[in-house]
Amino acid sequence: MDILVLNSGSSSLKYQYINSVSGKVYGKGLIERIGIEGSNIEHKKPGSEPYVIERYLPSHTEAVKLLFEVLLDKEHGIINNLDDIQAIGHRVVHGASITEPTLVNDEVLETLEFAKRFAPLHNPGAIAGIQGVEALTPGKPNVIVVDTGFHSDIPQENALYAIPYKYYTEDKIKRYGAHGISHKYVTLKTAELMEKDPEELNVITVHLGNGASISAVKNGHCYDTSMGLTPLEGLVMGTRSGDLDPAVVFTIGKQHDLSYDQMDTLLNKESGLLGVSGISSDFRDVTEAAEAGNERAQIALDMFINRVKKYIGAYSALLGRVDAISFAGGIGENSDFARAEILKGLENLGISIDPALNDGAREEKEISAKDSKVRVFITPTNEELMIARETQYIVENL
Repeated sequence: MDILVLNSGSSSLKYQYINSVSGKVYGKGLIERIGIEGSNIEHKKPGSEPYVIERYLPSHTEAVKLLFEVLLDKEHGIINNLDDIQAIGHRVVHGASITEPTLVNDEVLETLEFAKRFAPLHNPGAIAGIQGVEALTPGKPNVIVVDTGFHSDIPQENALYAIPYKYYTEDKIKRYGAHGISHKYVTLKTAELMEKDPEELNVITVHLGNGASISAVKNGHCYDTSMGLTPLEGLVMGTRSGDLDPAVVFTIGKQHDLSYDQMDTLLNKESGLLGVSGISSDFRDVTEAAEAGNERAQIALDMFINRVKKYIGAYSALLGRVDAISFAGGIGENSDFARAEILKGLENLGISIDPALNDGAREEKEISAKDSKVRVFITPTNEELMIARETQYIVENL
């Protein structure tokens, strides 16, 4: 089935037109600066130079109009008419009570509106993208696939915070996780590589990028994950602090007279690798600075690596038996240095990699040492294909 996959942000719209069975990508691109001066689209199709149009786009509806215009363009387009698109799959960061891929209707949109409180940077754009598509292609099936869905199986002892229980029952405060589409894809791909049923395996999936998270997958289902109510909890990230004592918020806020919004900005956009190193949120830049002798950059790297290592140790204890560890995301897939440093010293947990296999590896590959009890993989994630396949399943079963 040929499916248009959309990932809408507050001022951007990333897209990919893909076949859900073969995984063939017909074209993809990015629309940026929606509602801001300098709006543009960069469209790519195999074997062609990128096609760029600069045009002010006041809303997501206008952005979708431009997207369809480009998809239909006689020279640069990839479809003959809109009927070629059999369905549209939308990535949504937070689904609240929605845990499975779901056909969009008014009730679904109401739930996504409720979930804005948990993902204020992401959900509004997703809703606007859905409404933009519906306005231009009435009757075309739209399916949402939520990042929180894969984590909905987490047992309460891992999902709840130790705060008065009424905040869970009344306000739905709990750990929802994020990157679930990626963690699910990596889990299924790891099982495929091991020629096993996912429900036979315990896997630790490590998604490392500017945003980073790690999941403990028990018998094919998420048992725990590092992100919480929002994507702020867990690992050290590019600009996010990850785990910290909540009193840090009170102490800094009072000391510097910062509002809740200012503290939110500090922890989400000014912390992590950027905040500690003072150089960059990009792992590559921080690594280069550390190699050049920058002390703060080295501290930031050590914090990043140690936090991932700590979670792998904790999840190994929770799972009891670990069959595999799989790395994904921009850092997980492309940094042999990060993988080696994270797994260094974990031989007592039965985890070791072959340096010759790891060095320079960037593709799907097993990098375990021969005597490693736990198999270690690089498993490049493919969220768009996961969304397309989930969308196909829903549409075929209407």
